[in-house]
This record gives sequence, C-alpha cells and structure tokens, in this order.
Amino acid sequence: MNKTQAITNYKTHKPQLPTAVNPAPFNPEGGLEDPSLYFNRELSHLDFNWRVYFQAEDERHPLLERIRFMGITASNLDEFIQKRLGGLKRQKAAGVQRLTPDGRNPAEQIELVQNNSFLMLDKMTRLWENDIKPTLKEQAGIVVSNYSELTSEQQEELDAYFMDHIYSILTPLAVDPGHPFPFISNLSLSLAILLKDPRRGVRQFARVKIPSNQNRLIPVTDKDHPYHLVPLEQIIQHNIDKLFRGMDIIGAYPFRVTRNADVRRAEEEADDLISMISEELRERHFAPVVRMEIDHTMHEDVLKLLMRELGLEKMDVHKIHGTLDLTSCFEIAEIDIPEHRYEPWVPVIPPRLYHEGDTDEEQNIFDIIKRGDLLVHHPYESFTASVQRLIEEAANDPDVIAIKQTLYRTSDESPVVKALTRAAEKGKQVAVLVEVKARFDEANNIEWGKMLENAGVHVTYGLVGLKTHAKVALVIRREETGPKAYCHIGTGNYHVKTAGMYTDLGLLTGDPVIGNDVINLFHYLTGIAPDQHYKKLMVAPVDMRDSFRELIQNEIDAARQDKPAHIIAKMNAIDDLETVKLLYEASRAGVSIDLIVRGHCRLRPGLEGISENIHVCSIIGRFLEHGRIYYFKNSKKFKVYIGSADWRNRNLSERVEAVVPITDKKLEKEVRGILKLALKDNRLAWDLHSDGTYTQRHPGEGEEGINFHEVLMKRAMEKAEQ
Repeated sequence: MNKTQAITNYKTHKPQLPTAVNPAPFNPEGGLEDPSLYFNRELSHLDFNWRVYFQAEDERHPLLERIRFMGITASNLDEFIQKRLGGLKRQKAAGVQRLTPDGRNPAEQIELVQNNSFLMLDKMTRLWENDIKPTLKEQAGIVVSNYSELTSEQQEELDAYFMDHIYSILTPLAVDPGHPFPFISNLSLSLAILLKDPRRGVRQFARVKIPSNQNRLIPVTDKDHPYHLVPLEQIIQHNIDKLFRGMDIIGAYPFRVTRNADVRRAEEEADDLISMISEELRERHFAPVVRMEIDHTMHEDVLKLLMRELGLEKMDVHKIHGTLDLTSCFEIAEIDIPEHRYEPWVPVIPPRLYHEGDTDEEQNIFDIIKRGDLLVHHPYESFTASVQRLIEEAANDPDVIAIKQTLYRTSDESPVVKALTRAAEKGKQVAVLVEVKARFDEANNIEWGKMLENAGVHVTYGLVGLKTHAKVALVIRREETGPKAYCHIGTGNYHVKTAGMYTDLGLLTGDPVIGNDVINLFHYLTGIAPDQHYKKLMVAPVDMRDSFRELIQNEIDAARQDKPAHIIAKMNAIDDLETVKLLYEASRAGVSIDLIVRGHCRLRPGLEGISENIHVCSIIGRFLEHGRIYYFKNSKKFKVYIGSADWRNRNLSERVEAVVPITDKKLEKEVRGILKLALKDNRLAWDLHSDGTYTQRHPGEGEEGINFHEVLMKRAMEKAEQ
C-alpha cells in the first residue's frame, strides 16, 4: 500500500482528529529559520494524546481496553499539565519573552494549551457519560451509577458502608479565623463544603479529602448486574451531614487541583544530589496550582474562595459536567471479563534461549551469546527469559566477577534489583548508576539506591547536569582467555512490568569492541573521564550528535550523486532543531525519509521545496511504541542502530545515552523488517500532514489489514514454534 492510498482510504472512513498545533501559513521564501517550518512542541504533545483518546472512541478495540485507553488519556493529560503547562507558567512569571521555533511566546502557548486541554477534558467526559457508561451496562453488565440513581435499599447499603469503612478515616477541615485554608495535595479529589450555622445564620467553608487509599468505585448489590459501582465521592457527598452535625449543608462540591511539577534544580550548587532531589520533591508537593477541575454545580461563592486561596484565574478553572478524574477508568479496565479484553499475550522465549529442561543439558547464557549476538524484541519475546536471565545467571555464576548496570526506572519487587543485591552479597563487584532525576520516579529510585547500598553495591546517583538515560548492562566473566565482557544495550528500562506493555529492542552481545566501549562508558559514569572514546557505541552527549549528523550527511551526499538514499527513523519524539534542519536539507537533496514518531513532532512534513520527501507516521495501539531504531541506506550499504535516544535536544545534549550498531547480517535484516512492517501498517498508523492534522490509515477495498502489533505477535509465535 502506498502512502497516498493509506491517507485517502482513511478519509473515507473517519474524520481527522482535532489538531492543537495550528501552524503558521507556510512561507516558502522564509529560509530554515522561518517559524512556519515548525510545529509547536507543547501542542504537538497534546496531539499525541488526541491519538490516544481516539483509541477510547474506536469500537474495534475490546470494550475494557477502550476504557483503559480512557484512563491513559486522563493520566497523560494530568502529567502534561503538571510538567508542560507548569513550565510555561513558570516562564511567563519569570518574564521570558523568547519565542519558540514556531514563533510563540509563553503566554500564547498557555492560552492554546489550556483551550485544547479543556476541549480534551470535555470530549473525554462526554464520551464517558454518553457512550461508554451505557455501553458498559449493555454489553458487559457493568453499571456505574450516581448515588441519586440507586434504589433506597442500595443507598442504605452504601450509607452503612460509609459508617463502617469511611467515616472514621475522613478529616473535615474548617476554614475560619482560627483555621487557615488547608493544603490541597496534587491530583487529590476533594469536596468543598458550604455550610450554614442555623443559630447564627453565618455561612462557613470546609474541605474533606476523598481518601486516596480506598477504591474510587464502590460495589453495591444488584441482582441484575454482576458489577454495579458508585463513585466514592458521591457516597461521602450524600453522607456529609454526619461530619457536620448541627450545621445545615448548603452544598458539597467535588474539585481537584493539579500542581506544577516543573521545579528547576540548581545541580551545580548541590553538595548532595540526594538531598537536592528530596528538597525538589518537597517543593513539588507545595508547588503552585496550575489547574482546578470542579463540578459544574459548584456554588459561585465556593468557587471564588477556592480561586482566591489557590491563586487561580478564571482560565485555570474547568467545569466538568460529569465524573471528575477519569483515571478511575483503570479500576474498571482491570475487571476480569475476558471477552471484553485483548486475548492474553504471553511473551515467547527467544528460540536460542529455549531449552527443554532436565532432558537436555542446559547451556548457560554466556555460552549462547558467545555463538553470536542475540536481538530480543519485547513484549513479543520474554524479558524474563533474556535480559533478566542474563543478570540472574551473572549473579549466580561463580566465574562472573563484576556486574555494572544503569537503572532509570524499575518495578516494585524488581527481580533485577534482587539479582544485583544477591551478586553483591556473594562478593562480586557490583556497580549501579541509579538515576534519581527520572521524573515522577525520584522517590522510588532513591529507595532502590539505598537498598542496593545496604547490600554492598557501589551506587552512583547520576551525573551533575545530566540525566543518565542509557539502557546498558555489563557483565565481566573470568574465562580461559582472561576476563570477557558480555553486554546488554537496549531501548527500554529494566522494568519487568513495562517490558510486557512497551515495545523495546535489546542487543545481547559478547563483541569485544562493544564490551570495551561499555566498560569505558561505566568508567565515565562512575568516575571522572569526560574525554572517554568509543569505537562502536554512539554516546551522548559525547559524540552521538556528530555521529548522526555524519550519517544524515552521507545520505545527502549519496542523493546528490543520484545514488539511492533512504533514512528510516523510529523514535518517541523529534524536536531537535539542528536535526530537523538537516533532515530538511536531506529532503531537498532527494533523500527519501520515513519517520515513525509515536509522540510529538516539531518537523513539518510535506512542504513543497522543503520536506516533500519526508513522511511522518505515528503508531498507537495495544502496546506502547518505545523502541528507537535508526536505518540509513547509502547506495547499497545499510547501517542499522538501536538505543535509548530520540532525536530530541535533551537526548542528544542533556542526557547520557547509548546507541549501538547492529552488525550481524541476520539481525540487521530482522530490524529492517520491523521498520518495513511498521511503514506498511494500515490499522494502527496515523499519517501526519503538513497542516498538523493526523489521519488514521484503513485498508483499502479488498486490501488485507496489517496490524503491526498483531503481525509481530504472530511472527514471534511462529519463530518459537519452529
């Protein structure tokens, strides 16, 4: 299927999504600095969430999976408001007037972001109230009711539940001259209570926080429906008089605040990185409120009080005509009704790592890697049987003398951390770089670091001024010829849970050159070696930018000599201006460029004379596309790389990243096959147009449907069965 056909077929099936980016009219005479050549990063990020939102609308997904996408959309929007809107507000308050590459100042971006995010909230709420809730009842027997819609018997049941389980843990907080306005924690759901003293006729305000350690949706008996749920805040709302005996209740109104998570750190002044991060977490806890969601029935006097106390303007407040905080959809998505969920997927064991058990002599993973590099593709292939196995066998193998690893994010009860701890206790040299600056995982990572330190692991907490985002593990094993290095270089975190949901690639290799590069990388990470050199690895911020520039320039030179020139790059996002401009130059030279960009994209494709040879698509589906792959075809020569870095300024200049070449011909062909399949997808892929709109591909008449994720699952099964 060609690209034009995919776009045309989509338009005959579905309207295009709302677009937030709203680019300036293209100015062909403006040169590469012209704002019309670039999409706004913040608004493009919102466009990504529109594509996620559409999955909740898309009836081709099982019902409970649509609800999961609703929860993901709500969670993504919360994070965006905390990080991106919070950052824009900080810039505005600081008087920043520097324009973005697309020509906007912070105030203009704030207005566009707020308008678009409010539109998204409205559409989510309408979809939930008017479509998904009725469909849940009709198709799955799941009823989500308002308290007022219940029978008197059901209300009595929930009133008793309130007294037995909720009443004692609530803390009503009054606001009066003797009680200052209470602190409202980030993303917490609360009730604003307007009271009247019947003796004095005086109105008063109080706040009750909805307990966050309870389920949000409470079951109630219903003989006709197996699952009947009621929001906890409504149960509390209708029993609020029990907390304020002797007072008249004028109203109890749900509201929710979002605080700024964009706290600026001054690392060069920090004597202790852990103390600095801990202080940042405290600052974030008390950071300014940047958004407030309220029930649309809220009394005007209550709204004015909240706005005054929280320092909000009218544009910061959003009235919700329905349920607040749709991240509660995750609770419903976990209900076990198999016919309304994806068919379960169990990652297969990569064939070379498979063994029959006691009947065959089991080879250790090091002997297997010695016979040739392994490429593992999660979640199609098992993380447990490959990467986790490498670390666990290394911990137990008496010939292993050292293990080194980066940890950016990891899971609760992490088997990888347990293996590293066990290795240290056995007397092996274990060094781990724990990145405590991983956004929203700082507290967890500090705890992991302390646990590892207590076991005798050498723990380094990142580098000053840089996040360590590289996904690298190194094992040094004593062998007949001397110490030998075995490595894992990947695109994803050492996180068992996300390895089942994110698509990531990893290379397991005993290549001595790569091994020496990884040894040097860890010397750079744990010691002082700013001028470290690498022969095969591309390492940011050392040489990765220059290496990618050279690879793109090679394609430009080939195209200018009328030789075949093709770039395919798959990543999470692209916003690095230098790289975008170089890709524009490549397009002008005649290089064919295919970008598979899951998230935001600053590059504007399809502009005549600038980017007509660049095509951008985004794949959104069952799994979260997370793998970064780079392919360069210069004449008849191929170069393929995988690694941790996107083409973003932060990845190329502000983080430690590692990208490794795939040199084994069979594995190189496999990676190229993944890219080609992604470009053929006509079920999950969205094409980006020059006006900023995305349209989803659909198979043409009589054309076979190609679902990228399903095809890869099928291929993994077939390969394992062989």
